[in-house]
Amino acid sequence: MPSPSSGAVIAVRELRKSYGALRAVDDVSFTVERGEIFGLLGPNGAGKTTTIEILEGLRKPDGGQAEVLGIDVVRNPAALKERIGVQLQSAALYPELTVRELISLFGSFYARSLPAERLIGELGLGERAGAASKQLSGGQRQRLSIALALVNDPELIFLDEPTTGLDPQGRRSLWEHIDRLRGEGRTVLLTTHYMEEAEQLCDRVAIMDHGRILELGTVTELVGRHFRDRTVRFESRAELSDTALATLRGVSRVAHEDTETVILTRDVPRTIGGLLELADGLGLEGLDVAVRRPSLEDVFLELTGRALRD
Repeated sequence: MPSPSSGAVIAVRELRKSYGALRAVDDVSFTVERGEIFGLLGPNGAGKTTTIEILEGLRKPDGGQAEVLGIDVVRNPAALKERIGVQLQSAALYPELTVRELISLFGSFYARSLPAERLIGELGLGERAGAASKQLSGGQRQRLSIALALVNDPELIFLDEPTTGLDPQGRRSLWEHIDRLRGEGRTVLLTTHYMEEAEQLCDRVAIMDHGRILELGTVTELVGRHFRDRTVRFESRAELSDTALATLRGVSRVAHEDTETVILTRDVPRTIGGLLELADGLGLEGLDVAVRRPSLEDVFLELTGRALRD
């Protein structure tokens, strides 16, 4: 584990925070490199929010070390203000102020700020620049929230579930903007409840539960550590017995999910070839076969035993 002086944008070592008998953050260690989108995933109560609040200088840890942009967040949290941007999942905005007025107001809090019109254009808020914040749709409010997080031109941005509540089109639009932040050389730490979002955006992810980091790495690395098999799925047929399917080349396990049969295999071509040959011999037609690689969600469920929204 690199020390907090290693030059990483975020460097955390053995971070601890308790609330009575509850250890919300329990010896957490990780680094985030410059220009990286880093995802922190975990069920509710995993310790994500407490960890991020410590990194933002909003909460003091009980022990361990944490440096953000080379600043000790315990000794000098005020020094972070000008250099980081924070987007909250539920920001309390002045309902009567317009988009333009809010961005200008937030910009006045900093020694250096980006022009309101630039952020309005970049976040696609031009048509709503003169609208009061209470009149904005959910997607527009989310984009405004990110604009406010960027108003001081930060090097590091914290995004807390930035696309929650958005429709698929709005979500993908924000994905594109978050990806542009990385292209500008900024560093992003985000939490999300969407596995697809983490797979799409994050260079690396950390899966957290009960105050500890259970796994950390790229999505490919995490999947590779936990799963070597791929799944072959098709609608269950009574004629295709589990016993017969288990004898196919490469098959390690046969399972059932609802109306589907699921075969785990390390040799997809031979397994499918054998399956089709078996079906043909039984006179079965129209067998619709789908192959799926294990995903980040599979890793998450194996590690935590819980769905992300629990």
